[in-house]
Amino acid sequence: MNTESVAAAVSSTVYGYPRQGPDRELKKAIEGYWKGRVEAPALRETARELRRDILRRLSESGLSEVPTGHFSYYDHVLDTSVMVGALPERHRAAVEADALDGYFAMARGTQELAPLEMTKWFDTNYHYLVPELGPDTVFRADSGKQLAELREAQELGLTARPVLLGPVTYLLLAKAAPGVAADFEPLTLLDRLLPVYAEILADLRAAGAAWVQLDEPALVQDRGPAELNAAARAYRDLGALTDRPRLLVASYFDRLGEALPVLAKSPVEGLALDFTGPAAANLDDLAAAGGLPGKRLVAGIVDGRNVWINDHEKSLAVLGTLLGLAERVDVAASCSLLHVPLDTAAEREIDPGILRWLAFARQKTAEVVTLARGLAGGTDAIAPQLAANRAALALRTGSSLVHDPAVRARAAAVTEADGHRGLPYPERAAAQRARLGLPLLPTTTIGSFPQTTGLRTARADLRAGRIDQAGYEERIEHEIREVVSFQEEAGLDVLVHGEAERNDMVQFFAERLTGYLATRHGWVQSYGTRYVRPPILAGDISRPEAMTVRWTRFAQSLTARPVKGMLTGPVTMLAWSFVRDDQPLGDTARQVALALRDEVSDLEAAGTSVIQVDEPALRETLPLRAGAHAAYLDWATAAFRLTTGGVRPDTQIHTHMCYAEFGDILRAIDELDADVISLEAARSHMQVAGELAAAGYPREVGPGVYDIHSPRVPDQAEVTALLRTGLEAIPAERLWVNPDCGLKTRGWPETRRSLASLVAAARSLRAELPGSEG
Repeated sequence: MNTESVAAAVSSTVYGYPRQGPDRELKKAIEGYWKGRVEAPALRETARELRRDILRRLSESGLSEVPTGHFSYYDHVLDTSVMVGALPERHRAAVEADALDGYFAMARGTQELAPLEMTKWFDTNYHYLVPELGPDTVFRADSGKQLAELREAQELGLTARPVLLGPVTYLLLAKAAPGVAADFEPLTLLDRLLPVYAEILADLRAAGAAWVQLDEPALVQDRGPAELNAAARAYRDLGALTDRPRLLVASYFDRLGEALPVLAKSPVEGLALDFTGPAAANLDDLAAAGGLPGKRLVAGIVDGRNVWINDHEKSLAVLGTLLGLAERVDVAASCSLLHVPLDTAAEREIDPGILRWLAFARQKTAEVVTLARGLAGGTDAIAPQLAANRAALALRTGSSLVHDPAVRARAAAVTEADGHRGLPYPERAAAQRARLGLPLLPTTTIGSFPQTTGLRTARADLRAGRIDQAGYEERIEHEIREVVSFQEEAGLDVLVHGEAERNDMVQFFAERLTGYLATRHGWVQSYGTRYVRPPILAGDISRPEAMTVRWTRFAQSLTARPVKGMLTGPVTMLAWSFVRDDQPLGDTARQVALALRDEVSDLEAAGTSVIQVDEPALRETLPLRAGAHAAYLDWATAAFRLTTGGVRPDTQIHTHMCYAEFGDILRAIDELDADVISLEAARSHMQVAGELAAAGYPREVGPGVYDIHSPRVPDQAEVTALLRTGLEAIPAERLWVNPDCGLKTRGWPETRRSLASLVAAARSLRAELPGSEG
């Protein structure tokens, strides 16, 4: 079958694509703009060229329909707030004075303006900016971005489908604006928002859009009658419009469940469903509901969140079943490819045989096209691709990298006793107070300190061979001396070594554990201009040798104050990696926990009195459906306790979490049995402190008082006010003082000033408290 007839029979598409460019050109241009080195026209031109390059790549791959509107300078939810005119009142004047600067002020804040709150996008490691809404919010349509990006595709002669965040999900992601009653429900604004979407849809139709995609991923979560009725009303009203393109409503990340019949009965022309992972249940649900007669079904059959190659034969079987359930079935990735790296071809340091197991955004796009050809023309049309796919899958299954009998035997021998500390918390707390001798409101940081130009240069010099390993380690020692000296002068009570030797909090450990693969160019956006390279968890995990002891011991030799040992916890090691899809996550977490347990033991043996095991992803990885929560939290908390269960009572175990809705996991936080937990709290104004207090959390808490994802420097009064709010919920003997997160992304001048405010605020309040002389 020729290309034209295949395209006519079955369409192929994706919902979005990595934004950064092959060499992270967007990050560099935006950060250059912030620093005054890049002018606004040059930044816009870089963005335009990146968008055109994405469109050309998607077209050359053979896709029959390309998405537009998914590109963003910072975040697509923030872009939606701009599109519907939902600007925070404090930022309105800045946006009206300069749209670009105002946009970045909403994202990052300024010294005068607090940014929007940031949190995780469903169960991914992508962060979005939370819309702030209230009963007085006035929506106004601004179609400019969507129209401009649609025209760019049209100028290249492409069939384009604008992608917008749907109105129901937008409101469900929003929060009450500052000063608005906390019980305000943004969803009550739906009738006010729908006419704005109607105006935008009319604009897109007038510009030539035949289809528009409205993303409603919030509908894959458990939703009550009011929310389902809102979805029904939204798509009844939008579907009834006469001046609009055809509508494709998309969901992803899990099964659509009770929202499926709501959308299926609405007058929209198509649904896009995920058929990977837990969302594979959509197949049975769709069949039970009688399919989608008369509608277009876009089948997300290629996993858009992980990096393993697709099993083409299994996918074609699912697609074949779907052919009988809709008028038209098209092939797609399960979600935006924003969540995977760009191209495996750049990974020249990974064994070519292993590279055959992997598919990044470019390869996944090719898989979508291949499956569409196979669905339209039969398996003969893709016989070479099927043969290559079978061979690669067989190589992975039989690889010695994947299976290590010794690791599996050790994991099988774990007992429940291995995950318990021995003494209850009150007795441990007394032993730790005696050993550490800390004051009330002890001050600390989360772990990392700014990575200097000298350190980055040393890393580049090491890779290029301009310095040897000894020269590089000399630089690391210098950085640690500087960080420890600064903390002592600043007056912090519990110090850190600053993590100068670490490139990333997960990648650093992955490179030192068996079973992991590290990429050189596998960048994925976490938020804004922050990109990470998630390692690939390919096989059974073990620790050949100590990973952190040397530098922790060195830092401790420089000071009499306690220095925390810093580790990344087992759940976060999974969540911020691309995980195995050939065994349960709980089994993998147990292997990682055992490797980290060995590291904890070695740190304690080296004299480390405080050990922090970070789990910022514990909430992020929580399944989207409540029915799956208990099983996940059981293995997740068990993995943390297995990591830390072997330490002495007087060794203080810390953990850290950030940028998530913690209320959903308060029981699990308790079950970690950590002695101290630090959490992000500055942007949410200490909300988590009240939640923990209401839940009766009995241990020590460090709710963050300094938002490290903003360039704002808080003064002493601001930090003091936050601490007073914290003290309303947490008694002083259990309250710590710390930033929201690590300081790696900040500069030294702002770090010095911010930590000075933090220490001064703690000392000022400490002096007011009884018993502070300790």
